[in-house]
Amino acid sequence: MAERTARLVIDRAAVTDAIDRRLFGSFIEHLGRAVYGGLYQPGHPEADSRGYRQDVIKLVKELGVSVIRYPGGNFVSGYRWEDGVGPTAQRPRRLELAWRSVESNAVGLNEFTEWAKLVNSEVMMAVNLGTRGISDACNLLEYCNHTSGTKYSDLRISHGVKEPHKIKLWCLGNEMDGPWQIGHKTMDEYGRLAAETAKAMRLIDPEIELVSCGSSQMSMPTFPEWEAATLEHTYDFVDYVSMHQYYGNRQDDSMDYLAQSDDMEQFIRTVTAVCDYIKAKKRGRKNINISFDEWNVWFHSKAQEKDTVQNHPWQQAPHLLEDIYNMEDALMVGLMLITLLKHADRVKIACMAQLINVIAPVMAEENGTAWRQTIFYPFYHAALYGKGVVLQPIVNSPLHETSAHGLITDVECVSVYEEEAGLLTVFAVNRNIEENVILDIDLRNFEGYELLEHLVLEGDLKQCNGPEGEKIRPIRAERSIKETGKLSSMLGKASWNVIRMKKNKETV
Repeated sequence: MAERTARLVIDRAAVTDAIDRRLFGSFIEHLGRAVYGGLYQPGHPEADSRGYRQDVIKLVKELGVSVIRYPGGNFVSGYRWEDGVGPTAQRPRRLELAWRSVESNAVGLNEFTEWAKLVNSEVMMAVNLGTRGISDACNLLEYCNHTSGTKYSDLRISHGVKEPHKIKLWCLGNEMDGPWQIGHKTMDEYGRLAAETAKAMRLIDPEIELVSCGSSQMSMPTFPEWEAATLEHTYDFVDYVSMHQYYGNRQDDSMDYLAQSDDMEQFIRTVTAVCDYIKAKKRGRKNINISFDEWNVWFHSKAQEKDTVQNHPWQQAPHLLEDIYNMEDALMVGLMLITLLKHADRVKIACMAQLINVIAPVMAEENGTAWRQTIFYPFYHAALYGKGVVLQPIVNSPLHETSAHGLITDVECVSVYEEEAGLLTVFAVNRNIEENVILDIDLRNFEGYELLEHLVLEGDLKQCNGPEGEKIRPIRAERSIKETGKLSSMLGKASWNVIRMKKNKETV
C-alpha cells in the first residue's frame, strides 16, 4: 500500500491575522453543577474560606482560559442580577425556568468576578433581553462599570466592592432566535431591542464592546436570514455577532463525525459573508467580527438532561449535561480549534461551552477530586502555543470517503508564528481513523528553524478519562524528522498533533 502523504507549505508573509487571546475563552452558566459543586462548594476539603474549590482553580488556570462568558446561556433570559448581590443571607431562592432548577443565588455577580480574577480570566457579561430589557441592562452596566455617586454604583460599593469591575465585553441576550428561549423574539423584535439597548449602554460606557445574537446553530430554519435581518438594526451599534454550534457522534460513525468540522468552516464563511453584505448595503466602514461564544461537543448526556428537566424538576444544582468525553471527542475539539484559528481574521472571541462539570474539560467530583477530560488537552495546547499570528495554510492532503460528507481531507492543520520568540507551531489532526499519514512541512521560508518537540494525543477512540486517572493524555513522540528545507512528521491515525519548531540561535 502506498504511503499516504500530505503537504503543508508555510510562508511567513502569508499572514491571516494576529490571534486575539480571547479566542481561548470559556463559559460558565448557572446550570447543573457548573457553579454549585463546580467552582463553589463550601465544606469540600479543597474549598477555601470563600467556598471556592482550589483544585478546580488550579486546573482552570492550567487550561489557560482568557475570558469567561457569564451567567448564560439560556439562564440569562430569566436572569435577575439583583438577586445575586448584597448580603448572601438576604438573597432569594427562585425557580430557574430555563433548566427547571432552583437557584439559591449564593454565588452572584461579585463572587463570580472575584473568582474570574483568581483564574486569570476576563469576564464577558450577558444581559437579559428575554424577560427584561433596556433599563435593566443599563442598571447592570452602571452597577458593574460606573465609579461612584449614582444609585447602582453606590449600591455596588455598599456591597463591599469599591472599584468598578470594568467589564468590557457584553452580550445582548442569548439565542433569541430559539423557540426554547424565554422571551424568544422575531428577527425584527430582537434587532430593534438589541440596537436600542446597545445605544443606551454606550451612553453609560462608550468603551464597551457589544455582541449581537446570531443564530443558535447552522440548522436553524431562520439561518442566515436572522443575521441579515438583525444586523440591519444593530450594525452601527455592535462590534460582533455571536455564533453557537455543538457537534456529536449521534450515529456512532466516527469517520463522518470527524468530518463535521467542515460544517463549522462553512458556518463561519456564511456568517462572515452576511456581515460583509450588510456592511456593503449600509456603505459601512467597519467589519462586524465574530464571537463564537458557544462551541463544543455535546450529545452524550441528552437522555439524562431530558429526564431530569422533565421528570425531576426543581432540584438545586442537579446533574445536568455531564458529558464524559472520549478520544474521538478530543479530536473533534482539536478540529474545531483549528477551524477557529484559520479564521482568526474574523473570529476574535470564542468560548468553549462550558468550563466545569457541564459539557466541560474540567470535572469536579462532589466528594472527591477534580480531573481533566480528554478534551482538556487540545484546548490547553492551543491556548498555550497559539500565540502570534496565523499563517494561511496551503495544504494538499489525501482524501477519504465518509457516509454523509463525501470525500474529506485526511489532514486538517494550521500554523502559528510567534516572530519575536522565534517559534513556529503546527496544529494538526489526522482524521483518517484507519491509516497513518506523513505530513511534509515545507520550511524553506524558515531557514534555521529546528524541531523543538512533537506532542501527540491518541488512543482508543472510545477511551475516556476519569477521576481514577488519565488514560488519554499527550506524549512527546519521536515522529518528526528534519531535512533540508522541510520537516516530515508522521501523524498517527486519529491523532491530535502539536509540532513545535524554534529558530536556532546560531542563525539569529
